[in-house]
Amino acid sequence: MRVSMTLSLPREPSSVTRARHVLTTLLSLTDVAEDSRGHLAVLISEACANAVLHGDPDSTVDITIVIDDAVCLLEVGNRGSIPNGGGLDAELPAPLTVGGRGLPLIAALADTAVFVAGPPDHVLLRITKHLANARAAPIG
Repeated sequence: MRVSMTLSLPREPSSVTRARHVLTTLLSLTDVAEDSRGHLAVLISEACANAVLHGDPDSTVDITIVIDDAVCLLEVGNRGSIPNGGGLDAELPAPLTVGGRGLPLIAALADTAVFVAGPPDHVLLRITKHLANARAAPIG
C-alpha cells in the first residue's frame, strides 16, 4: 500500500502536533508495527520542532510523508540555514534537560537522515525509516 501527503504548516509550535497527528492517521491505514509508529512519531516531532524553532520568521514548515510498503519517507523543509556544528552525527547533550537533542535523536532512530542540498535559503531534512509489519512481528 502506498499512502502519501504533502502539507505546508505555519511556523508555530502547534504545527508539530498537527504534523504528528497527520502521520499517525496515515499510519493507521497501514499494517505498520507499533514500535515503528512510535519511532516515526518522534522523528516527525523532532524534525518539525527544529523547523519551527530555527526557521526564518516568515517561513512555513513544508512536510512530505510517503509510506510505501516497507519504507516511510519524511521530508521536513523550511526557509533558513542548515545547522552549523550540530549535525546529525552530534552526540546527545548532557544533561538531557538542555536543548540540542533533536538531531542526535533523529540520527539514532532513522535508517537514513540527511540534509538535502537546495536553494541557499532553504533547509530540507530527508528521513527514511524501514518499517516493521505488524502481521510479521513476533508475538511474545
